[in-house]
Amino acid sequence: MIRIGNASGFYGDRFAALKEMLTGGELDVLTGDYLAELTMLILGRDRMKDPDRGYARTFLRQLEEGLGLAVDKGVTIVTNAGGLNPAGLARAVRELAERTGLDVKVSHVEGDDLLARGFEGALTANAYLGCWGIVECLNAGADVVVTGRVTDASLVVGPAAAHHGWGRDDFDALAGATVAGHVIECGTQATGGNFAFFTELADLAYPGFPIAEIDADGSAVITKHAGTGGAVTVETVTAQLLYEIGGPRYLGPDVTSRFDTIELAGAGPDRVGISGVRGEAPPETVKVCVNTLDGFRNSMTFVLCGLDIEAKAALARRQLTDAVGAEGLHWTLARTDHEDAETEQTASALLHVTIKTPDPQRAKAFSRASVELALASYPGFTLTSPPADGTPVGVYRPEYVPQQSIEQVAVLPNGERRPIPPPPNLASPTLPTRESNAADARVQHSGPTRRVPLGTIAGARSGDKGGDANLGVWVRDPAAYPWLARELTTDRLRELLPEAKDLDIERHPLPNLDAVNFVLHGLLGQGVAASTRFDPQAKSLGEWLRSRLVDVPEALL
Repeated sequence: MIRIGNASGFYGDRFAALKEMLTGGELDVLTGDYLAELTMLILGRDRMKDPDRGYARTFLRQLEEGLGLAVDKGVTIVTNAGGLNPAGLARAVRELAERTGLDVKVSHVEGDDLLARGFEGALTANAYLGCWGIVECLNAGADVVVTGRVTDASLVVGPAAAHHGWGRDDFDALAGATVAGHVIECGTQATGGNFAFFTELADLAYPGFPIAEIDADGSAVITKHAGTGGAVTVETVTAQLLYEIGGPRYLGPDVTSRFDTIELAGAGPDRVGISGVRGEAPPETVKVCVNTLDGFRNSMTFVLCGLDIEAKAALARRQLTDAVGAEGLHWTLARTDHEDAETEQTASALLHVTIKTPDPQRAKAFSRASVELALASYPGFTLTSPPADGTPVGVYRPEYVPQQSIEQVAVLPNGERRPIPPPPNLASPTLPTRESNAADARVQHSGPTRRVPLGTIAGARSGDKGGDANLGVWVRDPAAYPWLARELTTDRLRELLPEAKDLDIERHPLPNLDAVNFVLHGLLGQGVAASTRFDPQAKSLGEWLRSRLVDVPEALL
């Protein structure tokens, strides 16, 4: 068994986590996931300012107090903090080791950067590499392995494969480790963070980061250091398994993991076992994260208090439109006001406006024009922020390239550059199943029902993948799953979430998890960095759904 911990779920996660994980208990490997589509855009803009940047500098600061601890405890560190410049971060880690008198072998993985291939308009273009470059680095004795854009789970699969000596066709073991990696890659989301039933957890003030104990067959136990906050339960693990996935076949560069074969079971306090995962050959193509720049944006929010909310909003809209023009303006009126309110805040609605424009001067003039209305508009005029310059708009899109076209290289501690060949066995992609989900196909219940929020019996977790939203829903009682599977069709989802009524929606039942997963195509427009939606990453989409009233059989309550 190998113990693999996580100390970062995103660029900006808890700074102290790396030290806490090294001092909190036994570990063999500590991973850190710093990259997301938005992060690649941020790092791309950093690299525009300074070619020596492009990596997550926070990780280097964490190592200043953590590298010596890792060496003392014999813990290997594997991270994707290299971002767009893994060689640069590896060099910086070596320099840190030299300054602090530590004997540390550092390796890095290259080959994900495909910007030179000329993707149209690309600021960044990075392929999602797999685990085998990491494996080569570890087999060569690396103490620290730095990568660029690998799949998040590969940070876990690589150490497990190196430790257990797996081959490239050990698909079941690789799939099991991939599932374990998917659970811990987002840090405390596996230990109670963002958990639908958080009120039931005794200590969520400061949840501990997760650990995967992975056995030779790929089965795993998810846990955390003893004495840390949060909780590891079958439901916290289920919630994370449903995060940002599509259908039951979870495609990766090394293996296709069958999420419809996952078996979960409690294995003691704060311990959940994962077993039974089946794997298949990986697809013929590799996904590429492409980020482009698409103009500038700026936002302002008008506070509308008291009476005549609609009329006040109409006046502000007309005045600002006359001042800057209608093109690129996106308006949303949030009716947060209450009748006969006892506080000024609860008497107020919020009028949000965002501009997207190719002209940076127009983006700046937009906020100035908003402020200039202060004495010439509706009564009680108030803004929530001062004027500001516009910011660049980034747009993410996925591209795909053949596996054989990727030139992955493991740069070993001695400087040797070792090429990583593509997978020897590939499979043609399986298209997502599109089920018939007519509203009249819903089950007709005999016996009484009660109108309650869906969240009374179901949990949910949601997130973003580019312009699409993922929404996973599970029931707490397996007896309720047949009802959920029949009730929550795509048509019913559109009724419950009217913002999705015109969208293309995929639906994927996962009965082994008592869950149904949805992919809502286009809900987020061009993605988080360009979206004008109130919740641009769809993080609250699941909680909105859980708040909606549905008729539930009383027998399930």
